[in-house]
Amino acid sequence: MKLVYILSGIALFVKMLIMPDSAPNLADISITETVVQESGVINAVSGIIFRNRLYDTIFEVIVFTIAILGSNFLLANENLSCTIYQFKDQPSIILARLGATIAALVGIELAIRGHLSPGGGFAAGVAGGTAIGLIAITSSYQWMQDIYQRYHAAIWEKVSVLVFIVLSVITLSGLELPHGELGTLFSGGILPILNIIVAVKVALGSWAVVLIFIRYRGLL
Repeated sequence: MKLVYILSGIALFVKMLIMPDSAPNLADISITETVVQESGVINAVSGIIFRNRLYDTIFEVIVFTIAILGSNFLLANENLSCTIYQFKDQPSIILARLGATIAALVGIELAIRGHLSPGGGFAAGVAGGTAIGLIAITSSYQWMQDIYQRYHAAIWEKVSVLVFIVLSVITLSGLELPHGELGTLFSGGILPILNIIVAVKVALGSWAVVLIFIRYRGLL
């Protein structure tokens, strides 16, 4: 059997050396322009993530959801932390909350305009999660937990995942919204909506993880 593997490897190596390159000539084709035209958004990265590779993006969202559930499951049997480490001095608290405000505004900008400029749903969600983390290290854990439960953030996170999957399946089936005028805010059909949904999901998921680690470890 080893001889078969060796001969197969040699044959493949000879094939790569002797056989001509069968790659298509893409000299006259701009892949970026093609993606922009087909997706209706000027940010080709968003076009690839939420259209050309939407099938992969669905599972990326699902993997992130499983990671959040796994964090809760693995830490559920641990003892609650008696000490929660936070900033105590006023200058650090002011700077952290200022940074949280800036991160939150950046997250909103990336979510709304991610199809027009560098950014998108995942980047917006990370910015939102950063803002939540900065607030967490300067505020009461109980206060953050109360807000999380009052606005049913856990339910909205799960709803966002389900809505994203449903809209993705509809898009993969070939149904798309009108693309609109290229380069405007209301362009790209369903892509801006998917961007916002992913941003909400990632930000709320980050919030859940932050609360879990503070509760069981006392530290982010």
